[in-house]
Amino acid sequence: MKSALETLSPTRVKLTVEVPFDELKPSLESAYKKIGQQVRLKGFRPGKVPPRMIDQYVGRSAVLEEAVNDALPKLYGEAVRENDVDILGHPEIEVTQFSDGDQLVFTAEVDVRPEIELPDFDGLPVTVDDAEVTDERIDEQIESMRERFATLKGVERPAERGDYVSLDLSATIDGEAIEDATATNLSYEVGSDSLVAGLDDAIVGLSAGESKEFETQLRSGERGGETAQASVTVKSVKAKEMPALDDDFAQTASEFDTIAELRDDLRDRLGRVGRLQQGVQARDRALEVLLERVTVPMPEHVLSDEVAYRKRTMEQQLQAAGITKEAYASMEGRSVDEIDTDIAESAEQAIRAQFVLDAIARKEELQVGEAELTDTIVRRAQQSGMRADQYAQQVVQSGQLGALMSEVLRGKALALVLERATITDASGRPVSLDDLTREFDPEADGSEMSESADADDIADADDES
Repeated sequence: MKSALETLSPTRVKLTVEVPFDELKPSLESAYKKIGQQVRLKGFRPGKVPPRMIDQYVGRSAVLEEAVNDALPKLYGEAVRENDVDILGHPEIEVTQFSDGDQLVFTAEVDVRPEIELPDFDGLPVTVDDAEVTDERIDEQIESMRERFATLKGVERPAERGDYVSLDLSATIDGEAIEDATATNLSYEVGSDSLVAGLDDAIVGLSAGESKEFETQLRSGERGGETAQASVTVKSVKAKEMPALDDDFAQTASEFDTIAELRDDLRDRLGRVGRLQQGVQARDRALEVLLERVTVPMPEHVLSDEVAYRKRTMEQQLQAAGITKEAYASMEGRSVDEIDTDIAESAEQAIRAQFVLDAIARKEELQVGEAELTDTIVRRAQQSGMRADQYAQQVVQSGQLGALMSEVLRGKALALVLERATITDASGRPVSLDDLTREFDPEADGSEMSESADADDIADADDES
């Protein structure tokens, strides 16, 4: 077998492979055996039909076609290894020459991993938000606590935003009632915009016992995205009464005796959240700064496949929620084209990040240890609510072990970038990831911050406050 490599672009190559007919004999024998198992001829047991009889029964061309189909994957693999090509995705294979007894010639076009010239990332400047907690931020938290302890009191006046009303709601399209937009004695916060579009504007100014008709665009259900005629009747109006901001409130809403103690505790908790966010921001922004300094040729087919996958996933999620893509775009105040553009841009950014981190991992000769892989499997299993051994078995059986190891390597590459970066907050003060790590996980080393601090950690910290 001979093969030649032609570079079509920085991300795509063409392999031309020539195979003497004699090298196809194992595949030819396999083809006769496979077809022989399927052929039923009188006087011959299955699998014992002679090749000449198979040629007469199904035709020599069918056998040759089966032999070529059997040989192509192996021959392509050999050509890839022979030319040391780092392929991405599936090839486009075309047989350009073949006849009985003559050589086989085929071409294979395939995307390849681009060569990337990495910048020096020592001292990479990374800026994160300040972690200092302002009085205004504490005030916002206290107001949120007061909201939770507010009581509702009936009022004899028209409804305003922020009030709670009891209402009846109905909607029709061409006289047909829409079940998904029908409710009776429903408690609703005016201004929350959590039901049908236009409801809040319709309610504001209505007193108990009053009704109003309005036009709306349904957001979900089988008729999502369609225009309907809706009617709302307000049955009662209640206003929130906020508790007084005093020491009695502090004792009711917390374990503290005074407002001053409550504010001090909130300042401490919000400070922890801010410092944890700095670690997450450092990870994300270091990658952003790094990508700004690297030129990454984009494999066209890899990108199109990723974009198609993301669009398909989004559409499945919307379908499960009973929402059309058009209705979702309308809810977001955007066009479908704008959403598709965002999907394409985020897919390209994700692929660029993978290429750059993979290049760093190779250059720095990073490896995945058994303990690191086990730790990742345990953490992922916990997140998915599975036992670690079940999750590990699932990863192996689905053929995702290599992808998981690649993710771990990329995490280590990003941790290395962070380790060498110069991180400061918006006020110019240095930020130490080692200090953050010791604060939140005294047993971990500094590199853990880039891999373990994620959105879930922030959500948990916010819940504390």
